[in-house]
Amino acid sequence: MAVDALEEGGTLRFGGLRRRMGPVSQKMLTKTLRQLERDGLVNRVVYPAVPPKVEYRLRPLGRALGKAVCGMWAWAARHITDVERARKAYDGRG
Repeated sequence: MAVDALEEGGTLRFGGLRRRMGPVSQKMLTKTLRQLERDGLVNRVVYPAVPPKVEYRLRPLGRALGKAVCGMWAWAARHITDVERARKAYDGRG
């Protein structure tokens, strides 16, 4: 997820962000970043240079989303054995 990569990496250029995210197409990452910028989660800064230098960083709203998602992952890590136990019990009823 782009928000996670930016939260961990801080301000990143497109290539650095893409490397942190793993296998993602340039087209999909561009589309995602535009939507995140539109939603107010990501700030895009273009520097007048040749070739153009563009950096992305999370805005406060994006950092808040990152913390919320992190909370969900932390909950999942704490409760995975409970979830697995419930799944086994449920599957064993049939």
